[in-house]
Amino acid sequence: MKKLSLKSYRSRRLLAVVALIAGLAGIIISNPSSYEQIFEQETNAESTNVQWANGATPTSNPNPDNAPLASIILERLEIKGRAPKTGYSRDEFYKGWPDVEGCSLRQRIIKRELGDSATLDNNNCNVISGEFDEPYTGSHMLFYEKSDFTAGLQIDHIVALSDAWQKGAQYMDKETRYSIATDPLNLLAVESKTNQSKSDGDAATWLPPNKAFRCQYVARQVSVKYKYSLWVTEAEHDAIARVLETCPGEPSVGVELK
Repeated sequence: MKKLSLKSYRSRRLLAVVALIAGLAGIIISNPSSYEQIFEQETNAESTNVQWANGATPTSNPNPDNAPLASIILERLEIKGRAPKTGYSRDEFYKGWPDVEGCSLRQRIIKRELGDSATLDNNNCNVISGEFDEPYTGSHMLFYEKSDFTAGLQIDHIVALSDAWQKGAQYMDKETRYSIATDPLNLLAVESKTNQSKSDGDAATWLPPNKAFRCQYVARQVSVKYKYSLWVTEAEHDAIARVLETCPGEPSVGVELK
């Protein structure tokens, strides 16, 4: 399949995220800072752009704006065993995507990933066509009509909600769990079958097939877990540490040291 160069993709996505930030001005939901922070961070940090499998290798990224290294954030996470899954359901986190200025957050995330290739409907909400380099596989995906998105694309919680539930979220209030489920830091548009293969796995049991994206993937995971005070298992910690050893300069995203 046709591949986009990493340089052209980064330029295209940066422009799209800038436009999206402008569209998010004035957003009013339960935790607006979550939305603004991650979109702003993605604009300022080139290292959050995806590295692709077509010849790319996971190299050390410059540390944007002195963001804490992902390896430092990892070592600040508490290591504990899983809590029971008893009582888990998605409804304990959220019952649907919130609206962002009248448009579903799901559509905002898709637009974020597709950048300026995305064609919107007459309401400027739903993405009806476009293309992008999918991060979990590194493949180039083309969408000719709205139904293609339904069949081929899902929004993944980088830290799966079931995993979050078993690592601290079940002891939190519903507002915090809602934030975990709807924070763009924890959301990524990905190929459906690959997302289904991940299920609710953590880094000890599942990593993206696209090895060039693994550093950024685990950096996002530790960032989400640190932001929301979730813990990791020892096996998960060690799996993430092995990935980050290959990219010691990988920054965290959207968090500050507490």
